[in-house]
Amino acid sequence: MEAIKDTIKSVMQSWREKKTSPNNPEALLRKVFTARELKHIKFHYFKKGTLGVQVESSSWLYHLSLKKPDLLAKISKKSAEIKDIRFHIGEIN
Repeated sequence: MEAIKDTIKSVMQSWREKKTSPNNPEALLRKVFTARELKHIKFHYFKKGTLGVQVESSSWLYHLSLKKPDLLAKISKKSAEIKDIRFHIGEIN
């Protein structure tokens, strides 16, 4: 019987691999957005090809909505899974 310690270790290892994989939506955000923009956004969800991103204010929502075509072009070069980006105003921690 496998020890709990070994089970937790294998689960954490697979989680780390998933988190650092090149197709991870959160990792793609870090590659596509500028450092300034990353301070004002947070990954929210990825569902059926749509990447949901929370932004902290309406002004950031407007700014990123203007950049949406360019952002989609950059993301599509890195991952064919993402077809759309949706921005939502929400709390950023």
